[in-house]
Amino acid sequence: MTARVPRLLIGAARSGGGKTTVVCALLRALQRQGLRPAAFKCGPDFIDPLFHASVLGAPGGNLDLFFTPEQTVRALLAEGSRGCGVSVLEGVMGYYDGLGGTTDRASSWDLARATGTPAVLLLDAGGASLSVCAQLRGFLNFRPDSFIRAVLLNRCTAGQYAFLKPLLERECGVPVAGYLPPDPAIALESRHLGLVTAAEVPGLLQKLDRAADALARCADLPLLLRIAESAPGLSYEPLCPQPAALTRPVFAVARDEAFCFLYAENLALLRALGAEVRFFSPLRDRALPEGASALWLCGGYPELHAGALSENRAMLDCVRRAVSSGLPTLAECGGFLYLHRTLCTPDGEAFPMAGFFPGGARYTGRLRRFGYATLTAARANLLLGAGAGFPAHEFHYYESDDCGADCTARKPLSGASWPCVHAGPSLFAGFPHLYFYADPAAAARFVRAAAAYREDD
Repeated sequence: MTARVPRLLIGAARSGGGKTTVVCALLRALQRQGLRPAAFKCGPDFIDPLFHASVLGAPGGNLDLFFTPEQTVRALLAEGSRGCGVSVLEGVMGYYDGLGGTTDRASSWDLARATGTPAVLLLDAGGASLSVCAQLRGFLNFRPDSFIRAVLLNRCTAGQYAFLKPLLERECGVPVAGYLPPDPAIALESRHLGLVTAAEVPGLLQKLDRAADALARCADLPLLLRIAESAPGLSYEPLCPQPAALTRPVFAVARDEAFCFLYAENLALLRALGAEVRFFSPLRDRALPEGASALWLCGGYPELHAGALSENRAMLDCVRRAVSSGLPTLAECGGFLYLHRTLCTPDGEAFPMAGFFPGGARYTGRLRRFGYATLTAARANLLLGAGAGFPAHEFHYYESDDCGADCTARKPLSGASWPCVHAGPSLFAGFPHLYFYADPAAAARFVRAAAAYREDD
């Protein structure tokens, strides 16, 4: 089927180019005009969608061409845009930066190509003039169709814009849709895993309102909307997951300041497969939700809350007993750290954790095994059959005394591999993050295991 989805993608020349600030400002400005925008992030990032959610008041989504085939990405975009006036896609890294840093696969450009989405390129004008033209020409000509239909200038003053706009349009032949002036008050802070999360930014909505004010004043919003309206119809096959169990098993899902790395699509797929999702806080709650038939400890920043997590012994003991008793459990990255005997903060202080795994976890000061990989299961487990593969992503500065060896992770280009994950009939725990639409059958196995656990309880 074909859906009419007005849409545009905001890309940039590099990481740290201001994409999230501009996208959030644009979303806020569009809301003020009475539109109901949808927001999507290109790639596996968790943090940017948290900012989108803060603007929209609803979860954003992720579209990833390593995790899923093109037809799934188009379906997720079409179905996630239903009822919305315009969809804004935020790019990842530099516009053409894709798999392995040497290909354009799963890049912002690749997403624009796969979904027929017109792109707006964000260029940094700070300290530059005619050289911006050379940079833009490179982006326009790097592929036969760049999908770049306009340019926005970041860190650009009104004086610069007065001469850069006609210069760029004359030299490069694409419209310049406005600029965002330099303003430290609208900058979003960063730390070791990227941006500080939305919940941690004091006065976030006021900051984003200020950014929206600047964009509404300095950008041509009607032009951006015309570009979005020019997007062709989106052809896709509907996603129709069917319930995986006769009952509705309760999934206890960690969600608070320490555990916030959740793909919205994962939650939606679990619910479509028949699960009932109940959130709980490892920081504040004393026990898992009543009737829990499965446990999902997602990623986040437990190291920044290690003291408070450690003080909540009631929850730590409850989780250890539940996992030890065979409660179907998925623990990803930060959730995996939580199951260790100890967790060291970045400054080296060790705090007791749940103690399901006897070893400790420590901060290393550098990214470990960063990026995409494909997992292959050595034996059948909670999510995968023996020999089955699953695309995943790792992004962490921590190391464990025992990362597990029930799966093998392999880099898609270099072929580098390493053992990982503790996996068995009721457990899948390790550093990799999973996106369930990469293999809905794995999510269905999880739901069936939860239903069986409740029946046997």
